[in-house]
Amino acid sequence: MTALKTRATSGAPKPLFTGNDWDFDTIRRIHDACEVEARALGLSWYPNQIEIITAEQMLDAYASIGMPLFYKHWSFGKHFAQHESGYRRGMMGLAYEIVINSDPCISYIMEENTATMQTLVIAHAAFGHNHFFKNNYLFRQWTDAEGILDYLDFAKTYISRCEERYGHQAVEQVLDAAHALMSQGVHRYPRKKRPDLASEQRRERERVEHGEQIYNDLWRTLPAKAGATRADQAIERRKALLELPQENILYFLEKVAPRLQRWQREILRIVRLVAQYFYPQRQTKVMNEGCATYCHYRIMNALSEKGLIGEAAYLEFLQSHTNVIRQPNYDDRSYSGHNPYAIGFAMMQDIARIVEQPTAEDRQWFPDIAGTGDGMAVLRDCWENYRDESFIAQFLSPKLMRDMRLFHVADDPEQPELHVAAIHDERGYRKMRRSFGRQYDVAWLDPDIEVVDVDLEGDRRLILHHKALNKITLQKDDARRVLQHLADLWGYDVVLKEIEPATGTVLGEHHASARPIFF
Repeated sequence: MTALKTRATSGAPKPLFTGNDWDFDTIRRIHDACEVEARALGLSWYPNQIEIITAEQMLDAYASIGMPLFYKHWSFGKHFAQHESGYRRGMMGLAYEIVINSDPCISYIMEENTATMQTLVIAHAAFGHNHFFKNNYLFRQWTDAEGILDYLDFAKTYISRCEERYGHQAVEQVLDAAHALMSQGVHRYPRKKRPDLASEQRRERERVEHGEQIYNDLWRTLPAKAGATRADQAIERRKALLELPQENILYFLEKVAPRLQRWQREILRIVRLVAQYFYPQRQTKVMNEGCATYCHYRIMNALSEKGLIGEAAYLEFLQSHTNVIRQPNYDDRSYSGHNPYAIGFAMMQDIARIVEQPTAEDRQWFPDIAGTGDGMAVLRDCWENYRDESFIAQFLSPKLMRDMRLFHVADDPEQPELHVAAIHDERGYRKMRRSFGRQYDVAWLDPDIEVVDVDLEGDRRLILHHKALNKITLQKDDARRVLQHLADLWGYDVVLKEIEPATGTVLGEHHASARPIFF
């Protein structure tokens, strides 16, 4: 609260704004002042593009997963109606901003925001999120910020033309099926090169012919292993030809599904490239929001200390900031899990404390960073080289676990009662840190499903395996509905076997047959 003390009036800088009102010149002054403080923090970012939007436009952005250009689908209208109803009835609020991982980085800010909130969201989105998008290794590895907007424009136009040529219902059926498989439509391990979205439109005309040539070459040149039987050689050739096992189901269907037409394959490609674009964001929610929240906190305090925002504006900022990082206790009626803003911001502050003012405990747990003196340098390194699971497993400190009163409860379905599996001692801290980090590991959150084989010479049945960790199987109704979409795209029967990885025991099977009326 030191920024609230009385300042001398002589020679004091003129505030960026007074009151709640703002105009575009005010937004420019705010942006430029935030940019000065962001450079002082050592941040680097894409060029900024700030767009002012209405509440209805914000609701529309919610419905289309926050993208400025997107194809049409009935689910987006459903989401819009749900959000609008909740907003009009006062049952939900709207985000102050939405930021797009693109080059230039687009930040949508609400026209209803006060001048103070515009300052906060510009510091948060245009510099905090922007820095994280540009520098984190997952985004550099998986996304093409420069090409995403042009690709979305191509995707929107392509699907619109498909609707005109093949009919709205036919296109909607493909999109429904592709959306159902979207979470299983990403590459989880690095490929030889990231998608070059700028070239997708040019490559669309050549893709089918290129794939056929590759398949022919594989059949001609695939060597047989010495001593292998004819049947074994056939299986090896088939799996090599089809790149099996394959975790990216949409990719497999796009390349191999025998009954899909060219335009249908292109729609699958569009959906999976969009899914891949969002894949890093799913793995960095805590870090991304923690980075942006810590940056806006530092920038807003710096502006206050320089007299560029007044005391009333600073109090408004503090109220909003406190609401954002609020973490209800587990026994609070409003508790709905861990708030990524609260966890991320607390960890960023704690790391800066360890680097600049370490205790003996900190030096024992974090010998590489404790007392090194430059908190922002360590934080920038974290933002660049970690994702949520590894970040928490590496940097969640015993002090923060005590401050947040964390504890680990083991829920064994074979036991009649819950029991506390970790407390605040050295062994407990390490166990809590591992288990807490695992909650953000997509390898544990998403079902591990792969296409393992297909009977090309018989009934063309597609075979998939789900590796059921800890014997946790899929929900039957959901599995049945999603598998039906998969069978419709494949065009033949599909079987999904749930396998216990340790023993290979089959825990269950799900079956689906393609519907004859599909497409």
